[in-house]
Amino acid sequence: QVQLVESGGGLVQPGGSLRLSCAASGSIFSINAMGWHRQAPGKQRELVATITSGGSTNYADSVKGRFTISRDNAKNTVYLQMNSLKHEDTAVYYCNADITLSFWAGGGRRDYWGQGTLVTVSS
Repeated sequence: QVQLVESGGGLVQPGGSLRLSCAASGSIFSINAMGWHRQAPGKQRELVATITSGGSTNYADSVKGRFTISRDNAKNTVYLQMNSLKHEDTAVYYCNADITLSFWAGGGRRDYWGQGTLVTVSS
């Protein structure tokens, strides 16, 4: 019914930048909050940033001042601009979205997740 597809991951040197994108498609009536999480090897998944439908944002302390989350509601897409990347930012990054389904899909509201995109920060 709904798919979230991430793109933009890859290998980058410390201090470099990457921009992740996540596009939602399917039987969508509306998208509420969207966000990015990450999971480093051997660690639990953690919140990176969230953005509401109105544009209010929230960031993990570890990325404040370096990462910027934004969204294009017309494209059902959320972005994560990552600057001044560090080795410890290496992880699989997942987007998620709180989505209300269209009437024809039965309505209802639930959280959807993308498949993840790998970001590796290494020299």
